[in-house]
Amino acid sequence: MRFKGLTKGFFILILFVVTLAFFDVLSPYFSAILWATILAVIFQPLKNKLREKMADKNGIASLITVLIICLIVFTPLAIILSSLAYEINVVYQKLQENNTQFPVVIADLLRHLPGWARNFLAEHELNNAAQIQKALSGVALKGGQYMAGSAFVIGKGTFGFTISFGVMLYLLFFLLKDGAVIVHQALEALPLSRYVKHHLFAKFATVSRATVKGTVVVALVQGVLGGIGFSIVGIDGSILWGALMAFLSLIPAVGSAIVWVPAAIFLFSTGQMWQGFFIVGFFVVIVGLVDNLLRPLLVGKDTKMPDYLILITTLGGMEIYGINGFVIGPLIAALFIACWNLLSGKDHQGNVDELDDDFMEEGRREQ
Repeated sequence: MRFKGLTKGFFILILFVVTLAFFDVLSPYFSAILWATILAVIFQPLKNKLREKMADKNGIASLITVLIICLIVFTPLAIILSSLAYEINVVYQKLQENNTQFPVVIADLLRHLPGWARNFLAEHELNNAAQIQKALSGVALKGGQYMAGSAFVIGKGTFGFTISFGVMLYLLFFLLKDGAVIVHQALEALPLSRYVKHHLFAKFATVSRATVKGTVVVALVQGVLGGIGFSIVGIDGSILWGALMAFLSLIPAVGSAIVWVPAAIFLFSTGQMWQGFFIVGFFVVIVGLVDNLLRPLLVGKDTKMPDYLILITTLGGMEIYGINGFVIGPLIAALFIACWNLLSGKDHQGNVDELDDDFMEEGRREQ
């Protein structure tokens, strides 16, 4: 005996449970899947051009595209990371040999502090350059010992990263090769109107592409300029500070200031006036111009979202999802706006975005 609707409802329950279990299985490789998808979206046009020039050899074109991605994306990244590791090692050696300007600069800065602050530091034996050098050397030594003692954990993390990286490249190849088929099958499975499905998928592709390309370009430019600026005024570890600035520039509007504002305060407090004025002018005018011109042009224009919303959703996304949040946050916001615009009627069948016809035809043809 079957009750009306019970069979369908039970199947939906099974579908819900299986779907949750499926995503739970994939969760350890969430970052790998996310970045494979984003890179496939960004480099799909390149793969299509290669395919046209190679007599429609889709697999070979996809493989060559993956190799190109490794060449132009991951090889420079590896070089930057190796240079950064070298810079960190140099700073560590200088701390060990008491041969760095940072303790002296800090000591000069401390002389400008109020009396209660100097007394507090004196109680903790941190009121002269020699003591600060000794303390920093001790911290560096303990840090090295901690790193050595955590070799197993670090090795395990490196192994996990290597596996995730391999999974990403493997998945990237198949997304480039069969992406059109996967998208076509997903569209066929979704119980939505054709224009709604196309609009949401097109919005996902546009926002993810614009966010990654725009943010990475801004980060690289600000990091390079920041390193040059610090090198001009003679601050040690310019590559280290430039890399830190590039990372923090993922946060719109305020990211790079977290690095250069304290540096300017140090310089002014220690009497290095022209260096301080140079840092302020350089970062406000040159680096600030890069952020104010490139970010709206590369990110805001394509995502069609105001700067304040990009800022808030980027911060919120990074708070919840870590480094991946600088993409996920704006992406969720864009899909949220798109869904409400569809519901309200502001976006309708006559004005929504459509997926590329050639891409959709490829999916139908190769299914």
